[in-house]
Amino acid sequence: MKNEIKYNHSTRQYVADRQNSRIEHRIGINQSKKNLPEILFISSFPPRECGIATYTQDLIIALEDKFKETFAIKVCPIESENERYSYSKQAKYILNIDHPKSFVRLAEIINEDPDIQMVMIQHEFGLFKDKMGDFIQFLNIILKPVSLVFHTVLPNPDPILKSKVIQIVEVCESIVVMTNSSAQILINDYQIEPQKITVIPHGTHLVAHADKTVLREKYGLTNRKILSTFGLLSSGKGIEMTLKALPQIIKKNPDVLFLIIGKTHPNIVKQEGEIYRESLEKLIEDLKLSENVKFINEFLTLPVLLEFLQLTDIYLFTSNNPNQAVSGTFAYAMSCGCAIISTPNPHTREALENGAGVIVEFGDSETLGFEVNNLLKHETLRAKISSKGLHRIAPTAWENSAIAHAQLFDNLLDGKLTLEYKTPLINLNHIHKLTTDFGMIQFSIINQPDIDSGFTLDDNARAMVAMCQHYELTKDAIDLEYIEIYLNFIKFCFQPEGYFLNYVNEYEVFTEQNFQTNLEDSNGRAIWALGYLISMEKIMPYAMIIKAESIFDKATFNVNRINSTRAMSFIIKGLYYKNCNKLYPSEKNHTLLIELSNRLVQMYRHESETNWEWFESYLTYGNSIIPEALLCAWLTTRDFVYLEIAKTAFDFLLTRIFTENQIKVVSNKGWAFKGEEPDNEVIGGEQAIDISYTILALDKFAKVFPEDDYLQKINTAFDWFLGRNHLNQIVYNPCTGGCYDGLEDTYINLNQGAESTVSYLMARMVIEKNNKTKAVIKQPSIERYLEISI
Repeated sequence: MKNEIKYNHSTRQYVADRQNSRIEHRIGINQSKKNLPEILFISSFPPRECGIATYTQDLIIALEDKFKETFAIKVCPIESENERYSYSKQAKYILNIDHPKSFVRLAEIINEDPDIQMVMIQHEFGLFKDKMGDFIQFLNIILKPVSLVFHTVLPNPDPILKSKVIQIVEVCESIVVMTNSSAQILINDYQIEPQKITVIPHGTHLVAHADKTVLREKYGLTNRKILSTFGLLSSGKGIEMTLKALPQIIKKNPDVLFLIIGKTHPNIVKQEGEIYRESLEKLIEDLKLSENVKFINEFLTLPVLLEFLQLTDIYLFTSNNPNQAVSGTFAYAMSCGCAIISTPNPHTREALENGAGVIVEFGDSETLGFEVNNLLKHETLRAKISSKGLHRIAPTAWENSAIAHAQLFDNLLDGKLTLEYKTPLINLNHIHKLTTDFGMIQFSIINQPDIDSGFTLDDNARAMVAMCQHYELTKDAIDLEYIEIYLNFIKFCFQPEGYFLNYVNEYEVFTEQNFQTNLEDSNGRAIWALGYLISMEKIMPYAMIIKAESIFDKATFNVNRINSTRAMSFIIKGLYYKNCNKLYPSEKNHTLLIELSNRLVQMYRHESETNWEWFESYLTYGNSIIPEALLCAWLTTRDFVYLEIAKTAFDFLLTRIFTENQIKVVSNKGWAFKGEEPDNEVIGGEQAIDISYTILALDKFAKVFPEDDYLQKINTAFDWFLGRNHLNQIVYNPCTGGCYDGLEDTYINLNQGAESTVSYLMARMVIEKNNKTKAVIKQPSIERYLEISI
């Protein structure tokens, strides 16, 4: 039959009809301004209601949220003649598997389409029904790289299944599975080469972990102990196992409520109606459980679903499939902090090992009842399981999944992609959450402020700088309230003798730690923060500036007695900021700045030598502030000794912490020492505060030396927060607005304390300010400064 191309005005689609084949081609409505390489996803896709459709949509959203100007994602939904949908503009083609020639025609179109650079296929045997032969032929025709995701990997395959899987794998450049167990099955049972397999866990949503009590009030579930399960309902869910355990549970916990969340799977409804749901309803009636079981017969929106999971005490995953390779419902429950009891399959065994959950055997309702009662009785045990589960599941956040997929795409395309991270929107939620009327709380447990940890001058000083940065750009009046809180805390910590204390407990009382620790650095930070606030006197309330100046003048009276290198550097920065916008700068402050700066010069001259151009015989924490301080001294005095040493030392430091496209700050697990080769084997122990201080220094140097690559290094360093680090995982949580407390060797510390969160915000405000100003004004170069000084 002659090939016809028809244009349908109502649907804005091209319809290619050739020998009963059906491929729909959506015209390029959503073309990028830049001709980006296209990646075509072939999968079921919403509005179709199935797990793989939801998975694919979530992955695409994550990729597009995470990267900019990197690639364009297009979709080819899979459907059948009896199951057709209206799709979003993202659908470029539609594959109707009921027309066998559609496979061949789609392969030909992909080969002919110059924009498509590679194909990713979400594979489940049920998606292709009895069309596996056509599907394998399709794979053989495609000439572009194909990555295929196996959502099911069955062990001990029969010869026919094994042959089909091997044929699929042979013509794909990459195979993705979601668990290590699935990878081992492919290697051991199918003899697939390990190097062809990539494990990328099922993605999970970041959750802000709201208060259970508040959520239960919202949904009318107050004073109930909540058990839940969710997903499209089918007999494979094994929900009757829980129902049979409930009488045993209710005897000890009469206030328990079991939520069965989710409508019946659409395919099941077509095949057998609501037989399974009706059987559950009958069992509930027979066991007299109506007061303790509630059906939520809906396909819930994601925000509502995540709230139901967060208010759950125990999540019950009772699938009766021992070979289930992965479960999105199970993964989502873990990410919401649920204590989980599950039947065993490769995914759950792997995820719940070492105390991250409880495993019970299939159909064992008695043991299930015992374990539920045990967890309901012991809240501490539930919390422990929840914490372990959260740390286990954290690397699977959709943001991290997007990074892993993007790196896979880049490898398959021989490095042709330029992975550019999107800068997250500014989110002050966690900053506000950490701040009481008294000050900023020091630590968090995950993202819940831990008032027992008390307060520190260090955190409140940094917080004041960060909020001043934010206020400078936004003029948000709410910022002034927080700046006032932090300023009052600094005043609270100032002692009549002229110095600051640092540690304050939850009762607003100074602790003994103040008298057991050297507080010079803390005093320096406070002076830096006060100076920074004073530098903004033109836009700040007059009373606030007067208060800050009063504390500053008293605090700097005896600081020349301080010997800490970093404390002196902070003080120099504070003195610079206090004087930088003054019509008549303080001569006393000027003299003090020179005295402290000359000390840094002497330290440099004493320690520096070939291959070690530094102020000390070691590199430890907060290194960037030292050369930045000397640059501030030059900006104040125009003494070129300060400028020369500042730039030489800073450039030396950058050679130790930057590679071509990544930063790795000096680790608290291994300082660097003069005369020793850098230990590149030390991994982990990287802190957000060191990244932030480096970005602040880079920003200052970029203003004096715009022709150097300092601006590019700012972006490289900031990408550390977004996933460009040795774990390829996010350190900043865009959901909460908090920053994780540390990048370790194999994991990330998920606690989002004040130091890390404020450090991220300081760095983020540098990015924001540069983005707003770089197109408006070009910073003067060093030559321009020379003219000014002459």
